Amino acid sequence: MASHNFRGSMTKSKSKPKSKAPAHSAARTTGKSKSRTRSVPSSAKPTTQPGTKHARILAMLRSPAGTTIAAIMTATEWQQHSVRGFLAGVVRKKLGLNLVSEQTDKGRVYRIKDGKASPGAADRVKQAA
Repeated sequence: MASHNFRGSMTKSKSKPKSKAPAHSAARTTGKSKSRTRSVPSSAKPTTQPGTKHARILAMLRSPAGTTIAAIMTATEWQQHSVRGFLAGVVRKKLGLNLVSEQTDKGRVYRIKDGKASPGAADRVKQAA
């Protein structure tokens, strides 16, 4: 019988609405809107500073021989999933570069192909801006 009374009190406490949640989220959204202003116009093309890991990866990808994920992992000390995320998120989406890959005897080799990016990548760059 005591356990039955305990359950009854638990269901009552769950049904009470929390009044702090709306006030908390309202304060949170107003605080974020001020910090998201950009000082650089969105039409400016993103550039990579020389000597950074990003610059090293892009140089490796621009070489005629291309590079493997293992080589990028060695150069940057990143894990495999981080390299793949950089290739998809930064190289393809943010920079809009035409990243191509092919299977060779060394494994999968990635390189940036000269010319325009694929039409889908160009649309993603426009949406991100």
